[in-house]
Amino acid sequence: MPVGADISRYALIAGPIFFVLVWIGTSMLIAALSGWHRLAGRFTSGAKPCGDIRTAGPWFHTVYARYATHYNSVIRMAAAHDALYLSVLPLFRAGHPPLRIPWNDIRVVPVQRGLRQMMALSLGNKECVTFRISMRMARKLGLPERMAAALPGAPPPA
Repeated sequence: MPVGADISRYALIAGPIFFVLVWIGTSMLIAALSGWHRLAGRFTSGAKPCGDIRTAGPWFHTVYARYATHYNSVIRMAAAHDALYLSVLPLFRAGHPPLRIPWNDIRVVPVQRGLRQMMALSLGNKECVTFRISMRMARKLGLPERMAAALPGAPPPA
């Protein structure tokens, strides 16, 4: 058997293994840079949202995080009465366990990015990880109403 045939056989095995390791490593690096890993230390949850749920994503929504990282069409957010639930598509799940962040650990602030109006979500009172989302995504989640209800003198949300 020629030497080249042995190299080809190893390449057929090593190539996909290398690809999977790079994929997982990249996903875990993004989790660390974006702050997801930091949030997972306290907010990891296998619980599913219940009650009146408003969802946005993953398709056609981008979530901007710190250090120029962003999630384009891979994050699903669900706003329930008790918390904000975040998860990524299974293909990108390495380093990104599903999160459940209670509303008392979230601050929502409107921000202007160039000509775009966005919402900044400061997640975790201790962690202070900021994710920026579009106003369209914020409206789907009901965040403007939640902000208005949080103002002093406003009636509590239903």
